[in-house]
Amino acid sequence: MAEIVTPRKRKCERCGRVDEWDPDQHSWRIVTDDGTKQSGDPHCLHEWDINGTFNPLAE
Repeated sequence: MAEIVTPRKRKCERCGRVDEWDPDQHSWRIVTDDGTKQSGDPHCLHEWDINGTFNPLAE
């Protein structure tokens, strides 16, 4: 049986916001770098870098 995997990190191609998946909260969290949230533009309609090149099947 094939194992399905999900992305653990995503980045907006428009504003640069970076999120990581928090398995304890079952949601995405904004990455913090040196105490600053990497939130990008709050008015951006995020276009995440998860596209057809992501393979959801574990190798």
